[in-house]
Amino acid sequence: MTKKLIIAEKPSVARDLARILNAKTKTKNYFEGEKYIVTWALGHLLTLKMPEDIEKSWAEWNMNQLPMLPKKLGIKPLPKTTAQLKAIGNLAKRKDVTGAVIATDAGREGELVARWILEWVRFNKPVERLWISSQTDKAVKEGFRTLKPSKQYDSLYHSALSRSKADWLVGLNVTRALTVKYSDNLSAGRVQTPTLAFVRNQEEKIEKFMPTTFFTIELLAFGQKGKLETKNPHQFKERKNAEEFVGRLNGKIGHVANVEKKEKSQSAPLPYDLTELQRVANNHYGFSAKRTLSLVQSLYETHKIVSYPRTDSKYLPRDIASSMKERLEAIAGSFDVAKRYIKAGSVVKQTAVFNDNKVSDHYALIPTEERVRAEKLSSDEWKIYKLIVERFLGLFAEKHITETMRAKVEFDGATFVFTSNLVKQAGWRGNDEVSDKQLDWSKIESVKGEFSIEKNLTSPPKALTEGTLLEKMEKSGLGTPATRAEIIEKLISSELMERGNGTSILKTTPKGKQLLTLVNPSLVTPELTAKWEKELELIAKGKMKSAEFLNEIEEVTTKLVREIKQSEKSYKDFAITNKKCPDCSSPLRERNTRDGKFYVCTSCSYRRRKDAKISNHRCPTCHKKMEIIEGSNGAYFRCKYDGTTEKMLDKSERKKKMSKHEERKLLKKINQESEPEESPLALALKKAMAGE
Repeated sequence: MTKKLIIAEKPSVARDLARILNAKTKTKNYFEGEKYIVTWALGHLLTLKMPEDIEKSWAEWNMNQLPMLPKKLGIKPLPKTTAQLKAIGNLAKRKDVTGAVIATDAGREGELVARWILEWVRFNKPVERLWISSQTDKAVKEGFRTLKPSKQYDSLYHSALSRSKADWLVGLNVTRALTVKYSDNLSAGRVQTPTLAFVRNQEEKIEKFMPTTFFTIELLAFGQKGKLETKNPHQFKERKNAEEFVGRLNGKIGHVANVEKKEKSQSAPLPYDLTELQRVANNHYGFSAKRTLSLVQSLYETHKIVSYPRTDSKYLPRDIASSMKERLEAIAGSFDVAKRYIKAGSVVKQTAVFNDNKVSDHYALIPTEERVRAEKLSSDEWKIYKLIVERFLGLFAEKHITETMRAKVEFDGATFVFTSNLVKQAGWRGNDEVSDKQLDWSKIESVKGEFSIEKNLTSPPKALTEGTLLEKMEKSGLGTPATRAEIIEKLISSELMERGNGTSILKTTPKGKQLLTLVNPSLVTPELTAKWEKELELIAKGKMKSAEFLNEIEEVTTKLVREIKQSEKSYKDFAITNKKCPDCSSPLRERNTRDGKFYVCTSCSYRRRKDAKISNHRCPTCHKKMEIIEGSNGAYFRCKYDGTTEKMLDKSERKKKMSKHEERKLLKKINQESEPEESPLALALKKAMAGE
């Protein structure tokens, strides 16, 4: 019997596909059934070759060899995942395999993951594409009924490949040129550098800001405050000027010159795309962009209760309309308002959300038809899910209607404006109180002058958070919803940017500030990168050739490298400390790693931890966590509170020593089984307790 080879992006997705497709036989690298073999990647299994893989002389970082412009950029396996790649290759060669189905993420990078695998294993049989926007059983079954020829997605693949090659050409050449020129690891790229510049530009605005005092004047009447109408709200720099102004008006009678009533209706906001969800989650909960993406990916893949997360659209295709009632029913158990909308006929009031022209690869983030089981979600998953559902529910809500009254009162050439808002219909803003009580200024002719003077201070610009940075990146066309979180994390791991302690505020490091003065001006501003992103979109739509795009990238790369070579700017490594290496007396450089901060020698291999690492080992005296100290005779535990020290056991000794948890577990088992006192289990326990 012939079979199709299904390539998923992750083992968890492959497991679900195998269940739906009845591929029950499980092996280490795949699932198999009568009609399908389901295997998986582990993200990318292959990557573009590094310079030294293409040309041996490029292994040495030498300015004279730049720019590196290879005629062909090949691919190579990633070392940690070669076993899975080999397994897929063996499956592809099986005689009963007559074709393949790409079932990786339905997006640019997902396409690249699968195409590279098929290219590497030299797959020469028919290939189809599974393109779905949710991982529910219903969506998967429908997707397999409507598989498309992979050729329909060739343009998407060429776009992904062009993006990858552009990052290689610009990133590796500029990074090498800067690193060699200034003798430090200086990472630059077509997207990350203008992103870093956004943060630095905002910092400079804050640094240059000088607070100024100003005074405002308000008219008090009928329990309301009217603001002075002026083109310059900061016109009164001194209190005496404000007092002179008020002195001229005091005791006089103002006349109501104009009264306007305007009704305003506001529809609920559209569902989220990924970037807006990341912004809101950052503002509400302090989640990083990466954290939010991870949570929504889990809701999509593991729980199957939201649609495809890496979307740039806030709209829905018209053919989704028929499923809206089913989606409401899926969330009704956890959201009471959904029950009300179902009783009302599940009518979508915000019909503008259905717009095929504004849906690209994927539609907006909305709940699926899968019933939510709140008890299965973590606290953070629930927070993200609730945000998505509340936006979705807004589509069924009535408009929010307010009535605004503006009254102008004139005093001897000065005009004061009173504004009041009345909620006529709460609609989707369900918490707003509906009222019909409002001061009717049309029945008032005059007002006696009673004024107040308030002292104010101009506010500095706000530092960028991940939320506001994502907004700037989106507006400037930097990156895609799928890559923006990764770009922010790369800037932080490269020590060019850091998060403020306990906040989501982003800051440039001294190294990052310097990099922006050293790198090419055209890479600092977002215009060039935004232009490239638009061209990648054109390639994905089949409206531009990838060769044309890459020729432009090569020309720009040559220009960028030439500019760095000719630069006369200087660089100071702020990571170099005054501390000396005990082995060779060279200065030590401070380095951030995943395991904390280290001092690393600038000449030899010496390195040591800057601050002692806190372990989970408890002090026997005060029971607080102990530090791990690297001594001349090896590592040991030390309590920084009472000075207690304790030997650190090696791995074999730790295995011999039974923890209290293990002791309790063993005792419980003995008691449950009611074994005789001298059973082998009891003897083992005695031996362990005696430390034998």
